[in-house]
Amino acid sequence: MPRQRSSFATLIGLETNKTSHLEKWVSATGGLVGILAVAIISRHYVDVHGAAWLVASMGASAVLVFAVPHGPLSQPWPVIGGHLVSAIIGVSCARWIPDILLAASVSVALAILAMHYLRCIHPPGGATALTAVIAGDSIHSLGYAYVITPALFNAITITAIAVAFNSVFPWRRYPTVFADRNRKTKPSARTSAQNDGDSLTHSDLKAALRAMNSTIDISERDLETVYRLAKNNSQSSSMDLADIGPARYYSNGRYGSNWQVRQIIDWEYPKKGGEGLVIYKVVAGENRRTTAKTSLDDFARWARYEVFLNENSWQRVKQLDAATEAI
Repeated sequence: MPRQRSSFATLIGLETNKTSHLEKWVSATGGLVGILAVAIISRHYVDVHGAAWLVASMGASAVLVFAVPHGPLSQPWPVIGGHLVSAIIGVSCARWIPDILLAASVSVALAILAMHYLRCIHPPGGATALTAVIAGDSIHSLGYAYVITPALFNAITITAIAVAFNSVFPWRRYPTVFADRNRKTKPSARTSAQNDGDSLTHSDLKAALRAMNSTIDISERDLETVYRLAKNNSQSSSMDLADIGPARYYSNGRYGSNWQVRQIIDWEYPKKGGEGLVIYKVVAGENRRTTAKTSLDDFARWARYEVFLNENSWQRVKQLDAATEAI
């Protein structure tokens, strides 16, 4: 049953939210401040109905710049450039395409195309283009003035508020150039790889992103950081000798062909000044049904955690971390 729930969560794209309660509330507060400012500004240029359309578009931007401030789609140029080019396209379609349904469709399509080429993909830009077409007379009467006030002005406003608001909290980074300055004193993924003998470099990560040929909402720098932290965690996650015992099962926690589960079938605990010995059998994964022996220290460095077989699924034994998911 746990396995079925995991498969269903993967199918619908349900990801585990690792952020703290404080981070969630900070994001919500930022959205409140940003949208309140945008709403006040919009009411100076259009009526309440028109302002509601504009605020709806900026509401989507608020989610990005306050809840995902590190994402490439949330950075200042995507926010400002995305709304600017989409507003121009939206007004043009509204003026030159009589059929409103066709104009709406073309405006969004051209906005996506333009944001791709101008490297300012910002999903709420599609709403800005659409608003220029379908929002009614209060927006249509503005003509191309809609591009500057309120579309561009609102985009600049919410970006400026995001810069100021996020700077109050040391762990938040917006725009990411501020985070880059803090990272100068920390080892990069390339440096870490050179130190531990791994050949994965910054160029390798860039090549992998290009090979995927898809827009992914994570920057190269953040990807390096994720790799470095994961590598450091892997190197410092050896098990305590006291948690290892005979007739129990252990996994190395890896993925793909390198994944393995071993059962200790015999062992000798280290005597004073000596080294313990472990005889184990591979019961799942690579080299299944083989038997080998190694030192207790080497086995502890290999093992990530103890596991047990639940029906047809190997699951982690929850000892210290009750929130740990099944492998």
